[in-house]
Amino acid sequence: MAKIESSFKNMVLALPIITIISALAVTSVYLVTKEPIALAQKAKQERAIRQVIPEFDELKTAEITLDNQDVIHINKGIKGNEIIGYAVETFSVKGYDPTPIRVMVGFKPNGEIINTAVIQQKETPGLGTKMAEPKFGGQFNKKNPEKFSLKVKQDGGDVDGITAATISSRAFCDALNKAYDAIKKERDADNEPS
Repeated sequence: MAKIESSFKNMVLALPIITIISALAVTSVYLVTKEPIALAQKAKQERAIRQVIPEFDELKTAEITLDNQDVIHINKGIKGNEIIGYAVETFSVKGYDPTPIRVMVGFKPNGEIINTAVIQQKETPGLGTKMAEPKFGGQFNKKNPEKFSLKVKQDGGDVDGITAATISSRAFCDALNKAYDAIKKERDADNEPS
């Protein structure tokens, strides 16, 4: 077999061929993994909803646009024609890592927090990641943001921040405040006369 001469012309001709083959390989991997990744994300979201509100027969979803233009997704859990809870998918970009912190928050119809579940975070391991632990998230359960200030104590609120992770604690509180603002807006819309 004759060896192909290494020249500028041969390298210029080989580069587009290598680029096309690489692009086809990346595209095929994307197409193969796209659906399983989407299904896994949907399953994770459904688990989070079931973790933060009581058993429901039906789930109705809504999108709320807050005054600052943030879009928040609300899932209304309905049992026997009655709303038994709101599962609010919220977020904050104020964490230590630039990746948004995503949290599912369950509220009773009166605004009391049922439970929280961290869906996504990339905070500092061993510090900010503690937001997903029951010790931190549990302090919000059975609290109504109308009377319980969703700010860390350092900022004059009622939340015990995570030691050495105040930025992450503030971001978590920011996400919960957005969720509460969204359900207030949704409850007002639900209570408007038809």
